[in-house]
Amino acid sequence: MSSRAAAKTRSTDQKADRPARLLAWYDRHRRTLPWRAVAGELADSYRVWLSEIMLQQTTVRAVGPYFEKFVARWPDVTALGRASLDDVLRMWAGLGYYSRARNLHACAVAVTGDHGGVFPDTEEGLRALPGIGPYTAAAIAAIAFDRRTMPVDGNIERVVTRLYAIEEALPQAKPQIKEMAATLLGPARAGDSAQALMDLGATICTPKKPACALCPLNDDCAGRIRGDQETFPRKAPKKSGTLRRGAAFVVTRGGDLLVRSRPEKGLLGGMTEVPGSQWQAGLEDAAALAQAPELKGVERWHRKAGVVTHVFTHFPLELVVYTASVASRTRAPEGMRWVPVATLDGEAFPNVMRKVVAHGLDL
Repeated sequence: MSSRAAAKTRSTDQKADRPARLLAWYDRHRRTLPWRAVAGELADSYRVWLSEIMLQQTTVRAVGPYFEKFVARWPDVTALGRASLDDVLRMWAGLGYYSRARNLHACAVAVTGDHGGVFPDTEEGLRALPGIGPYTAAAIAAIAFDRRTMPVDGNIERVVTRLYAIEEALPQAKPQIKEMAATLLGPARAGDSAQALMDLGATICTPKKPACALCPLNDDCAGRIRGDQETFPRKAPKKSGTLRRGAAFVVTRGGDLLVRSRPEKGLLGGMTEVPGSQWQAGLEDAAALAQAPELKGVERWHRKAGVVTHVFTHFPLELVVYTASVASRTRAPEGMRWVPVATLDGEAFPNVMRKVVAHGLDL
C-alpha cells in the first residue's frame, strides 16, 4: 500500500472512530450539572426539559440557581402545570427572555392535561408542545429518551464548524452543521453523545484560546490543522437595532410603590413594571413625560439624573426616570396597584425594571 493510500485509510478510520473517542472522553470528563443524570442512571425528562428551556440564550452559571428554585417549588411537571402563571413569572424574574416562562407554563399545563403528566418520547410529539422548537425537541428526545438524533446548540456549532472547517456563515450554515453533527453519533448512547459535544464546546473547544491539545478529536480537526480554528464558526455581521427611548415613573406612597402588569402578549408579557411611556426611536422627553400616570396631588415630576440603559435582543433602550410621592390614601389609577417596597423581591420585575426601581429609589 502506498503512503498516500495508507494516510487515506488512517484518516477514514479516524473519522469512523470519532463517536467512540468522544464518548470515552465524556466518560472521564463529563460535567456535573444539577439537571444531568449521573452515569448509568436514566435522565428525568422533566429536569431535561426545564433545563433546556432555561438554557436558551442563558449561561449555565445563571441558570443553576433558578433551576434549583424551580425543582424545589415544583418537583415535577404536574406540580408546575397546576401552578399559576403569575407564580411562574415571579420565580422566573431576572432570568430574562420572558416568553420562555409563559411557554414553560403553557407546556406544563399541556403535558399535565393532555398527556397525563408524561412527556412524549419522540421529536414529533415534543414539537407539538408549546415552546418546544426543533432544537429543544431533539435535545429532550436524545438526552431523556436516547432517541438517535443530534441537537445542535452554540457549543456544538462551534465544535462542528471547526472540525469540518465549514466556511459558510451562520445562520445559513445550520443545515450543513446539523448534517455533519449527526456523523458524531455512535450506534448507541445518543444522549451522551450530544452532552459530550456540549461539554467539549463549553470546556475545551471554547470561543477563544481553545485547548486543542486536550481535545479527543484534535488529530483530524480541519480547523486545528489549518491553524485558524478560532475563526469558526463564520458569522454574518450583526445588525444592531435602533435605539429606543422612553420614560419610567417611580411613584411612592409611604412604603408602597405604584406598579402595573404588562400585557400578556408582546415584549416582557405579563411581567411587572412601574408606569411608563411607550418606547420609541427619537422619543422626546416632553412627549414621554406627557404619558405620565394621572395621580391626585402630583403637580410636578422630579427627573432623576442620568438614564437607565438596557439592551434587548433587537434594540438598545434608554429610560429617563421621574419620581413623585403621594399622600397615604391616594388610590392607584385603573390597571395599577400599590405593592410594599419591602416585598419587591417577590414581584415579577424584569431586569430593566429592577434597574429603574433601584435608580428611582436610590437603592
